Amino acid sequence: MRRRQYYMGLPLKIEDAKFSYKNYLSWPENERWELIDGVAYDMTPAPSVYHQRILRELFLVLGNYLFDKDCEVFSAPFDVRFAKKDARDEDVDNVVQPDIVVICDKSKLDDRGYAGAPDMIIEILSPATASKDMIQKFKLYESYGVLEYWIVQPLDKTVMVFKSGKDKKFGKPEIYSIENTVKVGVLKDLAIELKMIFKD
Repeated sequence: MRRRQYYMGLPLKIEDAKFSYKNYLSWPENERWELIDGVAYDMTPAPSVYHQRILRELFLVLGNYLFDKDCEVFSAPFDVRFAKKDARDEDVDNVVQPDIVVICDKSKLDDRGYAGAPDMIIEILSPATASKDMIQKFKLYESYGVLEYWIVQPLDKTVMVFKSGKDKKFGKPEIYSIENTVKVGVLKDLAIELKMIFKD
């Protein structure tokens, strides 16, 4: 029997079982899950209102900037599949739904989402997902070649920006507070004022 691990009363993951994208596609559409190395993580409950406001403001800034450009921005729920080389799609065991992704290689887009590493990923922390975003997803995004990873902390209104270096590893984070403006590394000439993002 599958056991769920609980945190603050919320089911987070199914233990003692490994799943693939084939399994993932058979699960109810009204449920949201992520797979990291075959482990299934429950994405419920829905994010807070403040989380959604931050997501909306970031998405609007990015969407407006990219309106007439080659890259695109997508927000959750949007499946990103990270596959090992030559793996069949049904065998993929890493499927995540980042809060926001910026994609410049549109050849990897399909009706199910994106198969590959987005150029940029933004995750907005919540109590139930913070550990996963900062540990498991950090390792996943780094290992598959995401160029820029933002971790947004709503509680203290800060943003940590990780950028992939020549060694394909994330360097030390650049940390920004609400008074700062953050230049987006993968998008030329875009800078985001955090005071416009962290609105009460």
